[in-house]
Formats: sequence, C-alpha cells, structure tokens
Amino acid sequence: MIDAIAWKFQTGSQWVHLPAKYGNWRGAYNRLRMWAVDGTWERVFTTLVAEGDAEEDSDWAVSVDSTIVRAHQHAAGARKRGPWLASLTTMPAAGPAAD
Repeated sequence: MIDAIAWKFQTGSQWVHLPAKYGNWRGAYNRLRMWAVDGTWERVFTTLVAEGDAEEDSDWAVSVDSTIVRAHQHAAGARKRGPWLASLTTMPAAGPAAD
C-alpha cells in the first residue's frame, strides 16, 4: 500500500492510472485518506524525525522545488469574449429639452 501511495506522488499521475501490481486504485486512495484523517502519517513522520535526531551523525538535507508553472491567459482573468471596447456610444437621457 505504501508503494502504491509513493508511486502516485512520485509520478504525479492520477489515481486511476495506478499500475495493477499495486491493486485497486480506490483502495490505495481510501487508505491514504484514512491515514491522513486518523493521524497515521503524522505519527510516522514524528517517529522518523525522532529516530533521525537520535543518530547524532545524521545530516538533514532540504530540497526546494523551484519549478515555475505559467497559467494560460484565460486562467489569469483575461476577458474570454472579444476585446474590450475602447469607448461605448452613449445615448442622451430623455430629459427636458434645452431652450
């Protein structure tokens, strides 16, 4: 199950594309969700950090992803239907006539 979850996050693929060798994708997805809700992942991480800290000669490495993803202009709020009109023709109000 952990290999299935790791595969999903390493590849960035959708759950439905999980290889058959890992079993049903719904089972892996549901297990991931259950473990997230009940705090299993937090306990695993805390235990791993504590074990790593107990070994005084271990060094921690931090990696930051600097990937830039550009959105399409429509995703950024651009007008979807034709260009904006520079000025609209206005009609005078039907008020009293000027003498």
